[in-house]
Amino acid sequence: MGTMTLPLVVGVDGSDSSLVAVDWAVDEAARHGLPLKLLYGSLWERYEGGLPSLGGERPSEQVLAEHIVGSAAERAERRDPDVKVTTGIVPREGADALVRAGDEASAVVTGARGRGPFTSMLLGSVGLAVAARASCPVIVVRGDRAGLAGEHERILLGLGEADTGTRALEFAYREAETRGCGLDVVRAWRRPVHDRSGAGYEERAAALLAASVERPSAAFPRVRTYPAVAEGPAAKVLVDRSAAADLVIVGARHRTDRFGLQLGRVGHALLHHAACPVAVVPERS
Repeated sequence: MGTMTLPLVVGVDGSDSSLVAVDWAVDEAARHGLPLKLLYGSLWERYEGGLPSLGGERPSEQVLAEHIVGSAAERAERRDPDVKVTTGIVPREGADALVRAGDEASAVVTGARGRGPFTSMLLGSVGLAVAARASCPVIVVRGDRAGLAGEHERILLGLGEADTGTRALEFAYREAETRGCGLDVVRAWRRPVHDRSGAGYEERAAALLAASVERPSAAFPRVRTYPAVAEGPAAKVLVDRSAAADLVIVGARHRTDRFGLQLGRVGHALLHHAACPVAVVPERS
């Protein structure tokens, strides 16, 4: 997971979703032997709509921020006392705070929803914004109980175009090795509507897949790789298969036109609909 000394950073905001993210991040930090940093962007509520009230009164923002990181730190310590935990409160919006922290992180972890009245609609606009802008891998913790608990013992990697995927592949193999689980590498393919012959599309997808996994599977010999090609839209294929995975991983390309990453349709679909946590891994520009 990148440089081993860099912490795993998790965004906390007092929401239930961020507590689920803290639990997941503690387990992930323990697996990789990483320190954990709990980060609160204290302008978060402008993003997510309203402060929770503690005991009927609106506390000062600083008191609230300290309460949020303090209780998250206690939760992390209860879950695994061996993981080294630090906390930070920064006077920025949540997404901004996490994107900046990502420059000095092995990965950034965030919940799937924030606080506020529209939490079911928002991905946590924070999670989406961070995934589209961070320079390190971003994991949005979402999905069903089995996926969150890691009960499937499978990692799923969606292999994108030929020029993406090197960092995502490395991330996926390291994750599978650390967890001691199998790795499904899936390449979706489609026949263009105008082409009735269907000639060669599946074969080309299979060849791209085989070429892509050759080097990392040699570098990580202990990982059992299960390559598969699947006909259909990549977003649907991966969302469907995420139900049998503990983590689904996709690469993201740097945009040439403006600051940020191209999450593309697949990344967006997974961040909103996957049945397990989603890792978005930016390719080196």
